[in-house]
Amino acid sequence: MKKFTTFLTGTAAVLALGAASAQAERGSDGHLNILYWQAVSILNPFLSGGTKDVEGASMVIEPLAKYDEAGNMVPALVDEIPTVENGGVSEDLKSITWKITEGLLWSDGTPFTANDVAFTAEYCMHPDGGCQQIAKFTDVESVEVVDDLTVKVNFSVPKPFPYGPFVGAESPIIQKAQFENCTGPRAPECTEQNFGPHGTGAFRVTEFRANDVVSFEANPHFRDAAKPAFATATLKGGGDAASAARSILETGEFDYAWNLQVEPEILNQMAAAGRGVVVSSFGTSVERLELNWTDPSPDKGAIRSTIEAGPHPFLSDPAVRKALSISIDRELLVEAGYGASGQATCNILPAPELYASTAVNWCLEYDVEEANRLLDEAGWERGGDGIRAKDGVRLSILYQTSTNSVRQATQALVKDMWQQIGIETELRNIDAAVFFGGDPASPDTFQKFYADVEMYTNNFPGTDPERYMAGWLCSDIPSPANGWLGANMPRFCSEEYDALVGQMAETAELEARGELAKKMNDILSNEGALIPLIHRGDVSAHSVTLEGVRMNSWDSELWNVADWTRAQ
Repeated sequence: MKKFTTFLTGTAAVLALGAASAQAERGSDGHLNILYWQAVSILNPFLSGGTKDVEGASMVIEPLAKYDEAGNMVPALVDEIPTVENGGVSEDLKSITWKITEGLLWSDGTPFTANDVAFTAEYCMHPDGGCQQIAKFTDVESVEVVDDLTVKVNFSVPKPFPYGPFVGAESPIIQKAQFENCTGPRAPECTEQNFGPHGTGAFRVTEFRANDVVSFEANPHFRDAAKPAFATATLKGGGDAASAARSILETGEFDYAWNLQVEPEILNQMAAAGRGVVVSSFGTSVERLELNWTDPSPDKGAIRSTIEAGPHPFLSDPAVRKALSISIDRELLVEAGYGASGQATCNILPAPELYASTAVNWCLEYDVEEANRLLDEAGWERGGDGIRAKDGVRLSILYQTSTNSVRQATQALVKDMWQQIGIETELRNIDAAVFFGGDPASPDTFQKFYADVEMYTNNFPGTDPERYMAGWLCSDIPSPANGWLGANMPRFCSEEYDALVGQMAETAELEARGELAKKMNDILSNEGALIPLIHRGDVSAHSVTLEGVRMNSWDSELWNVADWTRAQ
């Protein structure tokens, strides 16, 4: 257990952002209990892509701008969003200049300056750092400190959407003074900094227990002297989605519970107790199957599930990949596990509407007969046990995901569906804190992908998908060389895809950007890099006594925790 001691050095009343607070004074509403059943492992989102880690960190460290519940960009540590119209973005689209709000302080009482912003870029862009959010800094040439309150980001090419760095919960600012000795290969070694970062957010860390609980107190230097309403907060981890829902809706022991992936009929029964409210919103979350394009066999040793291991023994066959997709009854998965909070999809990029393709809807046609025909034609013959094989290779899949009742039910249904086409499936579930934890020493992370197929959901902050779609670049494949921190889980590599990513980075016109994103989406689905299943609505719940929650699918769900209050 790591204990952090904090010191109160006086409260600075600085320029308040947003609406005036309803509470009389900071801390007047006592304690806030938050439950993320996938426990937080680290409070540095640059070292973890796990949503629970990013959102836990968002209570402490902030970006220059956030996204609100409608997907609009809103100022956080600045007075306005830079644009071409207001002079903040250059006419040639090769730079963006941010003007920091005057008087901001870190939670240790020291001034927040442009030097911290520039250092954050240096930290993430370090060639040996393995930064999980490096895609946010694509094409950044330099980050220039103009003065203490002005920072200029220079790009090597025109950036029609220059809001990758320092926008959204995945790209917050870290304090230079705290992290300057933690760059490059030293980054993961700085336990105290990674577990207890100084921040500008509404809270600061008092105690951190990895994969268990984080304790917070109100940041005495927060920019609004009347916020947050809560004097202390706890972010508890552990359990599962069903027990998390119960803790809000039935027992009332927590104030907010995240990611309630629970069967809809069970959730409705719990909500009938009247202690809590279920809240949901649709963003870009897609429950998908990632197919491993490399060989995950244990006999490959240290290079298993890497490009060096060679192609997958049977998922390298496009007939197998397509058969796997069309033999899944997605509507049944929706009905069994999601109800109104799920929609069958063939898109990895289902929203906003501008980017949603209709060209890959072939996968919605549940067709076992066609799947069997494809496999027969490709030479995969059934053996005496009904399992197909070719050239001594059996169609036997290790299918892994995180531990969750809906996910295990989905696994069981998919296993039965694949059995109908002669594919054997071994199911494996891993504790979510481990699966999404990003520990480079663990063999069980979704980045290591020591399996044939894995299932999970992720999304991206904001409404522009450029950085998200760049996650399937050849250069973003996880490997020992980058600490297993890349986002390209399938190990998919396509020159055509990479070229489209580069083209989108140079395209300003919105409709044209939409067409490029659709093409990338279609390549991923048609090639079978992944198999989209369900467009998921985000579902959480909060106590009937908790006010101010604005459910957000475009940023951290805790994005406006400074505005949460207790009903009187």
